[in-house]
Amino acid sequence: MRRRDLLNRAALLLAALTIQPGKTRALGGVVLNSGEAVPDFVLPGSSQSEPDRNEWSLTGFKGRWLALYFYPRDFTGGCTLEARGFEALHDEYQAANAEIVGISADSVDDHESFCASEDLSFPLLSDPDGTVSKAYGSWMAPYSLRHTFLIDPDGVLRERWVAVRPTGHAREVLDSLVNLQNKTAV
Repeated sequence: MRRRDLLNRAALLLAALTIQPGKTRALGGVVLNSGEAVPDFVLPGSSQSEPDRNEWSLTGFKGRWLALYFYPRDFTGGCTLEARGFEALHDEYQAANAEIVGISADSVDDHESFCASEDLSFPLLSDPDGTVSKAYGSWMAPYSLRHTFLIDPDGVLRERWVAVRPTGHAREVLDSLVNLQNKTAV
């Protein structure tokens, strides 16, 4: 394993363990807390289900739940597992009035290739300078950190996952979404 890879892994572990009362710090900044309004964004991206669309924003998802996940890089083992997990449950997310969106520093062209190779039906957005990733506390240059945010239809963070393990993560997020929806329906 290369020295840089080891340093990146060590930094990810430190980011997950650096906690202050009421705040979770990551190398990219402070990770948002549940109950906070999330920062808006406008990013270019790619989606097989909307091939003519070239830009997405948080406000475009108003009225729907959003599973917003940040990940390091297209075509890598963990990122491919995570994307496949979300894709396998895409219909269940849709049935729960939820959208899935992935964000990384990869280019739109890379995202197009990745979406096509993995047959992904949800958008992947390009954040090459980490602006949005930093706003969500998910940036360690030159990559987005593997964090996920579950955002309600009003743009409020309801749950977050920091330093995600990709296997089974999409199911974990969906289960939390359904539980939150059941609590608010009572």
